[in-house]
Amino acid sequence: MVLEGSTEALCPPSSLELRPSCNKSQPSTPLGPGCQPQEGLCPGDPEPVVYGELIVLGYNGSLANGDKGRRRSRLALHKRPKANGVKPDVIHNISTPLVSKALSNKSQHSISYTLSRSHSVIVEYTHDSNTDMFQIGRSTESMIDFVVTDTSPSGQGHGGGGEGGQSAQSTISRYACRILCDRGPPYTARIYAAGFDSSKNIFLGERAAKWRTSDGLMDGLTTNGVLVMHPAGEFVAEPAPGLWREISVCGNVYALRETRSAQQRGKLVENESNALQDGSLIDLCGATLLWRTPAGLRRTPTLKQLESLRQELNAARPQCPVGFNTLAFPSLAQREIVDKKQPWVYVNCGHVHGYHNWGFRREKGPGAPGGMGTSPAATGERECPMCRRVGPYVPLWLGCEGGLYLDAGPPTHAFCPCGHVCSEKTVRGWSQIPLPHGTHAFHAACPFCGTWLTGEQGHVKLIFQGPLD
Repeated sequence: MVLEGSTEALCPPSSLELRPSCNKSQPSTPLGPGCQPQEGLCPGDPEPVVYGELIVLGYNGSLANGDKGRRRSRLALHKRPKANGVKPDVIHNISTPLVSKALSNKSQHSISYTLSRSHSVIVEYTHDSNTDMFQIGRSTESMIDFVVTDTSPSGQGHGGGGEGGQSAQSTISRYACRILCDRGPPYTARIYAAGFDSSKNIFLGERAAKWRTSDGLMDGLTTNGVLVMHPAGEFVAEPAPGLWREISVCGNVYALRETRSAQQRGKLVENESNALQDGSLIDLCGATLLWRTPAGLRRTPTLKQLESLRQELNAARPQCPVGFNTLAFPSLAQREIVDKKQPWVYVNCGHVHGYHNWGFRREKGPGAPGGMGTSPAATGERECPMCRRVGPYVPLWLGCEGGLYLDAGPPTHAFCPCGHVCSEKTVRGWSQIPLPHGTHAFHAACPFCGTWLTGEQGHVKLIFQGPLD
């Protein structure tokens, strides 16, 4: 490999023909009348092909203002009626004054690498009839298939906002990444950093990390990077996190940079690929997406099954062990609005109660030997009347996004400290996964709301009091 600024990088051959590698044996399927591109299904087709689904962590099944068009918490990628994938074709080495002219052709996809003020490399892309391309980013322009905005961090306390509230300036790129899916079995999906803009260009400026590879091609990284973590094993069988890696513009895999936007790239990881697996996580520096395959989703509960589990919980008539009133989980549609019958939990011990406004106990704080100290009321903590343990006391919510579950087991556990309820396998799996935060930090978080997990395990087994009769 040759790094930017070297003699070889600035004095390459004038052009490099890549066309011999193009496979044009399979013509693209023409767009028939009545086809809906977003569904990938034409009249007479048995059923649409679904490559997989992307789920944004932290929204529990729906955006706050509802899922609308391309701005939603979950998106299924369907086979398109007509292939729109692209692949590298020809590399041009030109002087910078000619760059604007070379990029003015809006019918030609291209990636521009600015090596210096006087020299750029432009890679032209040609149509690929064997792949479908889907683009993800913050931009609402039509070429973006999935519009993703920053997820408000809630690890610093309930209500979100992180350090001083939601950042006014997004850290997600307008054209963050693209996914190319093979149109034939096994329908492999591959991820690449950066997406093409309205002029069908990707532009890596002079300050962007970029380099020439040993085979004469160009590659680079985006400003805040696109990170991917593949599960170490099968996501639903034996959930275990893999290592976070960075994906380049050409889809190569690299170790993480020292910080998110550092100039120096990490080391090439040759034995790993950009092919997405069931359970692969994609971090766009502001939002994290989960990739689920159709096979993986078949092992997770549907919304109908989650509603059935909720009804089973309520049919058992759990009671508050102090007030003896019957508790009931609210409907899945009723989110973030606490119902008077809603169960609450002491997250440090798992004892489930109905809501009560007592249990605060003033403790002696450091530096206050005589006494005023800090009250748990000031920190939102209470003393459990069953076991006397002091800790957060929060309402319980059933996890509504089935795609985040690792199985369809009974909802017996809750994440700490947010109180989202799901199966034991799901809480154990997600509690092991460090999610990126900021430029170089990682924290395990609840996948339903994004709250940083606390305690030794990050979850607790729920202890319900059955009816006395």
